[in-house]
Amino acid sequence: MTSSVQCRPQGPGRPKDMEKRAAILAAAKALFIRNAFAGTSMDAIAADAGVSKLTVYSHFGDKDNLFREVIRSRIQDLLPEDIYYYDPHVDIGVTLQNIAQAHMRIDCEAENVGTFRAILSDCRQGNPRYGKLLWEEGPARTHGLMERLLQQAVDHGALDIPVVKTASIQFFSLIKGDLLLRRLFACDECPVTAAAEIEVMARTGVATFLRAYLPR
Repeated sequence: MTSSVQCRPQGPGRPKDMEKRAAILAAAKALFIRNAFAGTSMDAIAADAGVSKLTVYSHFGDKDNLFREVIRSRIQDLLPEDIYYYDPHVDIGVTLQNIAQAHMRIDCEAENVGTFRAILSDCRQGNPRYGKLLWEEGPARTHGLMERLLQQAVDHGALDIPVVKTASIQFFSLIKGDLLLRRLFACDECPVTAAAEIEVMARTGVATFLRAYLPR
């Protein structure tokens, strides 16, 4: 005898669960930016997301993990892994220029600058582990992807780099200049100037990098 029993999907893969997860992430992101980590409670996140606190805990475990997921989700949206993909058929200068533009835009967006300020506030109040979480999900991740890209370019003869790790650090230093610091200190809020300066810094930074590491 056979029976046609339909299995209903369980767990957080269901559409409503994913909607709740997205709502929790959105609420947490807004509150972390506005109130910093220490000033944001799981109760407030649950209320803003329109879910119970138990639902927040069931999806993310604790506030540290929720914060990590907020940072991870935000950075992966802004810097998807495929922009660090090395294509030997594409000029390495074009690939690096695309990466430079993406990073520069992120560091100069008002929302991201607000996040950086909130993290710095937490660090000043004696909560350095949240800055460490941001570092791990942000710069540490992108440096790893950049090092992989540069090594692939070296392996294909497109670049000549003695120490890839050092070159990755140099690349980001060249393209960013002092734009992020000026945003953090509220010294430059003009979006027109920012757009123009982003393009110039990205283009000239990549050009300087290539002068150092293109094969002779």
